[in-house]
Amino acid sequence: LSAEGATFLGRGFWDAESAIAVRVFQRTQAPQLDERALAERLERAFALRDGWFAGRDTTAYRLCNGEGDRVPSLVIDRYDRVAVVRLDGGMLAPWIDRLLPHLARALGARGVRSIGLRARASSAAGADAEGKKLAHLHGPPLPDRLFVRETGVAMEVDLARGQKTGAFLDQRDNRARVRALAAGRRRVLNLFSYAGGFSVAAALGGAGRVTSVDSASAAHASAQRTFRENGVDPAAHEFVTADAFDFLEKAHARGDRYDLIICDPPSFAPSERAKPRALGAYRRLHTAVARVLERGGVLCAASCSSHITAEDFLATLDDATLERDDLRVRAVHGQPEDHPTLPAWWEGRYLKFVVLE
Repeated sequence: LSAEGATFLGRGFWDAESAIAVRVFQRTQAPQLDERALAERLERAFALRDGWFAGRDTTAYRLCNGEGDRVPSLVIDRYDRVAVVRLDGGMLAPWIDRLLPHLARALGARGVRSIGLRARASSAAGADAEGKKLAHLHGPPLPDRLFVRETGVAMEVDLARGQKTGAFLDQRDNRARVRALAAGRRRVLNLFSYAGGFSVAAALGGAGRVTSVDSASAAHASAQRTFRENGVDPAAHEFVTADAFDFLEKAHARGDRYDLIICDPPSFAPSERAKPRALGAYRRLHTAVARVLERGGVLCAASCSSHITAEDFLATLDDATLERDDLRVRAVHGQPEDHPTLPAWWEGRYLKFVVLE
């Protein structure tokens, strides 16, 4: 990149298909932008995780978080002995073959045996779109499913058909928070429960009965396997295949009440253009959720869209929306340390997890 008059600005990667034409890698002339420079940054990212996760009984975490680790567009997630690479845009696709020997050596030294590549969605699908096909890059064949550990809790990951690279690793710390919040709670509701991470956390935390609601029955099957792997009988809890809005309407009509509710929907705003509609959807959802929250209960509300700021999201949780005046914001959390950001990269601070009590 150069300014008028040929003033050097930096080196980066060009992507003709993306709305972000260039992603800057360095602001200096040297060293040369090549696979060695990329490999050095990846090694620094891996070394940080070595320290962060030492002794934490956690085998699933993000090894590289793209711009947050100063390796633009490259995401690498670890699931025990498997690493999954995902590209945000196409600019690094030609580099994967050249980087693979380094990845195999560096990750192999850390116990990773297989490496897969999650096919990227087309740019036209939107910034929050995810590719689904997992291609084999290195090592033994990739398993369709496997169990990982997260602060001592077993969790099934569907590598073949799962969301993101297989699981929502960015909610790890928030799942631990839900486990602590669940102590002594009689009835817990987990909306958009997917593979049941929040549900099993609540059950292990001491919740009397956890109701998991998701539109996909396959997600409940995975959640029940996770329950059993952790020594929890899924028959003691409830798994409902339904649309969350429909479930809430019927629960309200029945007079059902829950003293802990986790509401973690998929992204309502895949683009900036969708933001007004998304904010309206969050308000409707939060109004319905508040109607089934017991007095004295706790609500954990999440948003994973980078187009919705924390201020935007909090505005969908005000008294007027919730139609009650007994709740206060106890905490606002984001993603954990293995999803680092940069001071000027506000889009990287996409996760909002608001605890109201």
